[in-house]
Formats: sequence, structure tokens, C-alpha cells
Amino acid sequence: MIIGVPKEIKNNENRVAVTPAGITEFRKHGHTIYVQTEAGKGSGFSDEQYTEAGATILSTIEEVYAIAEMIIKVKEPIESEYALIKEDQLLFTYFHFASSEPLTNAMIERKAVCLAYETVERTDRSLPLLIPMSEVAGRMAVQEGAKYLEKPMGGFGILLGGVAGVKPANVLVLGGGIVGTQAAKMAAGLGANVTIVDISLARLRYLEDIMPANVDTVMSNEYNIRDLVKSSILIIGGVLIPGAKAPSLITRDMLKLMKPGTVMVDVAIDQGGCFETSHATTHEDPIYEVDGVVHYCVANMPGAVPYTSTLALTNATLPYALLLANKGWKEACASNEELKKGLNVVNGKIVFKGVSDAWNLPYTEVSEVL
Repeated sequence: MIIGVPKEIKNNENRVAVTPAGITEFRKHGHTIYVQTEAGKGSGFSDEQYTEAGATILSTIEEVYAIAEMIIKVKEPIESEYALIKEDQLLFTYFHFASSEPLTNAMIERKAVCLAYETVERTDRSLPLLIPMSEVAGRMAVQEGAKYLEKPMGGFGILLGGVAGVKPANVLVLGGGIVGTQAAKMAAGLGANVTIVDISLARLRYLEDIMPANVDTVMSNEYNIRDLVKSSILIIGGVLIPGAKAPSLITRDMLKLMKPGTVMVDVAIDQGGCFETSHATTHEDPIYEVDGVVHYCVANMPGAVPYTSTLALTNATLPYALLLANKGWKEACASNEELKKGLNVVNGKIVFKGVSDAWNLPYTEVSEVL
């Protein structure tokens, strides 16, 4: 198969979808790989390293899209890329369709085959291609939250762990999945008092067993959240419904219950956000304020630590990408249930229910396109 790796052009997105090590693996299986010049620069990989591994370097993104049967990316195509996508071309990347109607409509119009990292799902319902970036984003959420709690950054002016004679800060984590678990561990490690909420009692029991003593677990409901936001100075949203829009757990009227200078980090922003007042921001302009509350809603948080993120992501994606390249997308998805669940839009048809529900568009059973 002919595989293309374009340079990411989303704001401050420094990750790359395939490392030189990945190129070597593709070449071992007889595939041809074209990499756009400097695609790996932000992650610490030079064009020379890709060439030595067996890739051919192309100078423009247009050349990469024009020649490739499969495009492997990190983030969803942005508007300037839409016209480059060909009918029947396989795109393997994060899409998060439920948070972008224009992207959904564009991919329907281009009649591409869109296989989304975030909905590839194992039989145990875990999301193997979302987990590594959720781990990074969960840990980063505390790092960024602590930074923006500093007074010069617009925050309340509090140290998460406190010091002798001064109480530590209260941190509220919404969601006990991968993001929430990593965020709670990081905040607890800094010495904060952490409360993590989730709707699953089984998950809360598990977290109660593995978390340190300064982490409490509470059942997630509106009453409890309203009470907790009054005393929490950092709130991290890590709620996920695979492939669908995230629910708004923090409503606008709740902001008035919070202390001025409270920081909210919405890690669910890729899926529309779990705060009613959230809208996507960038690393270039990461925060804004609503009713005295600082919102950090960067849609590609792991892009700020591209070396770690690229290695973590490609460790997970490469086996699936090789399967797609070796068998072709139809045979690979027909024989692999995990990959089949990654199909979102195929030749102009929405084949993932969460996406059709998000935009009230017709839904087609995935079996009809295989």
C-alpha cells in the first residue's frame, strides 16, 4: 500500500503520526511511505532519519495527499486540507466528528473512508488508541491547572500542595476514566486534596482501592457537583462517551458558586466539552475567563509535549495501521472487530451512531459498507 504522512498543520500541533521506527516496520511488510518534509521535526525526528528508515520525503502536503492510498495523521483534517482528500482514500487519525459539524459534512462530501482512532474499541470496551493520549492529557491537566492558578496567570493564587501551616488546595475531577485517574494521581502527588466523581459505583470502588489517602470518591450527580464546586479551586473535566458529544456537567449558573480565580480544565473539549461555557482554544491562546472563572480548553493538549505524545501514540497505532496496510481497510475491518468500530464515515455515509445522532444525519449500518 502507498502510505502518506503529512505534517500536522493545526495550531501548535507538533506530533507526527509515524516515527522512523514505524517506517521500518511498514517497509518490512513491503509498503511504500511518503513523508512530508519536516513532519517529524516538532517531535525530534529529522528528514534524514525518515530517509534512512526507507521513507521518501515530499516537499508539500498536496503531494502527500495526491499519491497516498492511506493517510495517517494525528489530528483531524482542517479546512485547508478538505479539498486534498480523494474519494475512497483511507484516513486513519483522530476525528472527533461529534464536536464538528463542518468536518463531518466535509468528509461526507469527499466520500473518504474515515477510521477514527478514538472509537477503535476492544471487547472490554477500552479504547486502545485513545488511552495513551488520555494518559498524557490527564497528567497535563494538573500541570496546566497549577500554572493558571498562579495569580500572574489570572488564577486564585494558590499552591496545590500548600505548605506547613497552610492547607492544600481542593481539586475536583469529573470522570473516573483514564483522564480522571491520571489527573487525580498527579494532583494527589502534588499534595492537593482531590475528589473524583463518576457515575459507576464499580469504578469508584476500584479507585478507592488504588488511590492514595488524599483522594476521595463521590457519586456523580448534579447535587453533589453543585456542592463540590463551591470549595474546589481546580476542576478537571475528563468525561467521555465514545464517539458522542460529552455531557455538560458544569452549567453556567454553577460558575457563580465558585471562587473568583478558580481554574477549569476541559479535557473533553475534543468531544464538545463537559462545561457549558467551554469552547475550544489553542496553545497559542489557551485560556479565557467567564464570570471570574479561568477556562483552559486546548483541544490538542498532548501536542505541547510532542516527543512523549508521539512515542506513546505510535506505540498504540502502529499494529492497527499495519493491519490496514497489509489487508486493506475492508478486509481488515471485516476481520477485526476493534478496527470495525473505528469506522465513522465511509464513502459519504455515516456508519457510527454517535456521529449521526450528534448532527441528526442519516445512519448506515457498518455491515452495509463492508
